[in-house]
Amino acid sequence: MKDADQLYRFLFENQNIRGEFVQLEATWRDVLERAHYPAPVKTVLGEALASAALLVATLKIKGSLTLQVRGSGPMHLLVVQAFSDGSVRGLARWCGDVSPGALAQLTGSGQLVMTIDPDEGERYQGIVPLMGDYLHDALQHYFDQSEQLPTRLWLSAGDEVAAGLLLQALPGDSEDDDSWNRVSRLSETVTDRELQKLDVETLLRRLYHEEEVRLFKPRPVTFSCTCSREKIISTLRQLGETEINSIVEEQGQLEVDCEFCGARYHFDVLDVKALFVTEGFPLQSDTLQ
Repeated sequence: MKDADQLYRFLFENQNIRGEFVQLEATWRDVLERAHYPAPVKTVLGEALASAALLVATLKIKGSLTLQVRGSGPMHLLVVQAFSDGSVRGLARWCGDVSPGALAQLTGSGQLVMTIDPDEGERYQGIVPLMGDYLHDALQHYFDQSEQLPTRLWLSAGDEVAAGLLLQALPGDSEDDDSWNRVSRLSETVTDRELQKLDVETLLRRLYHEEEVRLFKPRPVTFSCTCSREKIISTLRQLGETEINSIVEEQGQLEVDCEFCGARYHFDVLDVKALFVTEGFPLQSDTLQ
């Protein structure tokens, strides 16, 4: 029986290859509830969400991984974040009518940006041009251009499920020199239906029935937003007193919406005055949902 919203890790014995598999159902629904995405945008967003959940699990740090697609086309922005605790969030921005087509038709000329933010240590960011017809092509180009371990992804997203499969070669010598090519070719036979519908044991048996695969205990993946009043306050302070005061003078108050989860933060005139008086600004106003 399929157990969704879990990330599964598996290992090919004696081959220095590891894999991951994820299916998102409730998590995917939580993201879709925040906006009514056109079908082509929804597909790419779901694939990006699954890929971020897979990729953050490959990191040996506590922190977050952010995938960002920026372009000049109808879908001009896509951002997904995955955290080492298993939480994810994501959004996309588009304008006008969005017709089905290759990734380049959705984004125009654009870039893929991957940012790794460890809780401790320096941030890492890699940027490559968007290449290929699908998001997995763009990610493959990213890994080909980087000095990271060889990595392959297969992604799929529908109305109810966003799913992904990842393979990664590990350092060291393998007892089988052809293992990476062979396992990659086997993985290429996976279909969208299998990614979205099959439970992990059935999928692994279907793809790798002649390989020796060890499956580890899964970990949950959930939708969660890291926004907070404190973070909004920090952003407002960076904008500066003059700009914030001009908004309040025009509107009588200040309201800030989180684009990821839809939470609304309210600041009245007194809140704004206190904002720039002291760093110990009282957080008395409630968040409006």
